[in-house]
Amino acid sequence: MSDAQGLRTLAVVAGEASGDLIGSHLLRGLRDRWPGLLSVGIGGPHLQAQGLQAWWPSERLAVRGYIEVLPRLRELLRMRATLGDRLLGAERPDLFMGVDAPDFNLDLECRLRAAGVKTVHFVCPSFWAWRPEKVLKVKAAADHVLCLFPFEPALLAEHGISATYVGHPLAQVIPLVPDRAAARAALQLPADAPVVAVLPGSRADEVKYLAPRFFAALQRMQVQRPDLWAVVPAAPGLRSAIEQHLHAAGLHQRVRLVDGQSHAALAACDVTLIASGTATLEAALFKRPMVIAYRMHPVSWWMMRGKQLQPWVGLPNILLRDFVVPELLQDAATPDALATATLSWLDRPEAIAALQTRFDALHRDLRRDTVALSTHAIEALLAR
Repeated sequence: MSDAQGLRTLAVVAGEASGDLIGSHLLRGLRDRWPGLLSVGIGGPHLQAQGLQAWWPSERLAVRGYIEVLPRLRELLRMRATLGDRLLGAERPDLFMGVDAPDFNLDLECRLRAAGVKTVHFVCPSFWAWRPEKVLKVKAAADHVLCLFPFEPALLAEHGISATYVGHPLAQVIPLVPDRAAARAALQLPADAPVVAVLPGSRADEVKYLAPRFFAALQRMQVQRPDLWAVVPAAPGLRSAIEQHLHAAGLHQRVRLVDGQSHAALAACDVTLIASGTATLEAALFKRPMVIAYRMHPVSWWMMRGKQLQPWVGLPNILLRDFVVPELLQDAATPDALATATLSWLDRPEAIAALQTRFDALHRDLRRDTVALSTHAIEALLAR
């Protein structure tokens, strides 16, 4: 590829719903810059809507933890090897962009980069929060890192890694003042009733471990607050599993189960009970009070805790360096504790107002022209 030809072929791998969403915003901008761009790889419905030819759907990579990945490890390794073979064969791209999913993408990027393919990693792995050894893999894998948070490029520079702060794409997409009334109308929720959004995760193993506790907590909340409604957005491929957990919890009244539409659910709700992950930052951008929870296989939990560098797990707490919202993790995530912590927000309007002030400042800090900054960084990389 010559510099004059620009970017003709882009390979993308986004490993789950959040990566699919943020990657789609960037791909749209890259297609605007290079209208003839061909994109191939692994992605979900958002990336496919922007023209990605998905050789596999992103939910095939949606697995987290150490023990949980073992039943699928052979499949994932075979998929990565096959993908690498294709990208180093006749379908060799001008650029590879891994969107998050570091456990899958970084080794693939190492292989491609060693063969002369330029690589960009979009979303700096949170080596500053846990698994600090991950930064060494980033250095070997990525020609350039596009960072969501302002402190990350300086940390990467200490290790000789080229990086650009591009802001969080969703900070531009999500309005500073969400329209709660419109979201409720779209989801057919009552205009005046209290609403909790229940988000048990975007991976099958998250739903397995969290949904029974979340829905048991919701059952308790609705007993205490008979006027309480719930909206439950189901990630792609997980609706059936979530329906089974809802049925097992005896939840039939005042619950809206919707396909996707997590942003509408967060805009519509008064409070959210939410799995730790990218969705917690989205909830913060919607200025919603939340209770963050997580549960995984006990061995995976023990291994992860040994690599944790900060006292917080949830992204809003990490970024604000304070326990601004509750975190109920592993054995602490009991239905009673989840219900009590979630309902507590509804009785403290002054606490919600103070939280929204901090979330508004965070939103403004993360609001950059992500697409323009990323495109410029990619142009500079291609010209090197």
